[in-house]
Amino acid sequence: MMKLAFGVEYDGSNYYGWESQIKGFSIKKKLEKAISKIANHKVYIICAGRTDSGVHAYNQVIHFKTYSYRKNVTWIIGVNSLLPKDISIIWAKTVLKDFHARYSAVSRSYRYIIYNNFIRSSLLRHRVNNVFFTLNVEKMNRASKLLIGEKDFSSFRASRCQSYSSWRNIIQIEVYKKNDCFIIIDITANAFLYKMVRNIVGCLIEIGRNKKDESWLLNVLNLRNRIFAGPTAVSKGLYLLSVNYPKRFKILNSNFNNI
Repeated sequence: MMKLAFGVEYDGSNYYGWESQIKGFSIKKKLEKAISKIANHKVYIICAGRTDSGVHAYNQVIHFKTYSYRKNVTWIIGVNSLLPKDISIIWAKTVLKDFHARYSAVSRSYRYIIYNNFIRSSLLRHRVNNVFFTLNVEKMNRASKLLIGEKDFSSFRASRCQSYSSWRNIIQIEVYKKNDCFIIIDITANAFLYKMVRNIVGCLIEIGRNKKDESWLLNVLNLRNRIFAGPTAVSKGLYLLSVNYPKRFKILNSNFNNI
């Protein structure tokens, strides 16, 4: 039996997240059905990070076991031919037996995209958060640095979060402007709590609107209670950007700087 890893890209607009009890609206179920048909047996997949309803992915990583041998290109073309247009396999490779898409991951990176314009965009309506108020990007970026390091992120976890521990390590966070109207928030951490990124973004938007001071974010963090944080940012602006693994697994991430 072999273990394979796939990179998956998807537009989450039409799905109730990675997993869903509602038949036909789970990204995982769409993938398992297509992969099983190409493998000629039932396949169960595990992902690096379960994304919420409406969240997208540039490079989600999954793994599964199979008895069937196929060339990597055959897996990609075959599975993609059976998937809906908003889900694609972007790479495939055989991995070591001890590789695990979730537990082998060293860190995960998310990107949140804000379209900061008082005029709405019809073309981007499912892919960005259209914030009509002018945002102070420099202030948002300075405030975001207060979250770097290993901390208790209880204030940024949703009520349905099932993680035993609320401690996470944010390795890097950057808030910057691109092409005048786009504000990008890139966050890399060892792992994330349920809706953690969207709750952080919601707070940064409050700061960017000058409704809160930069130091307020640190106060929210220290209070360790979700009720003191800002509103949860909408899901459609959020993307699972990449997943990092130890070098021995030879899973390299693409360069997303130009996205």
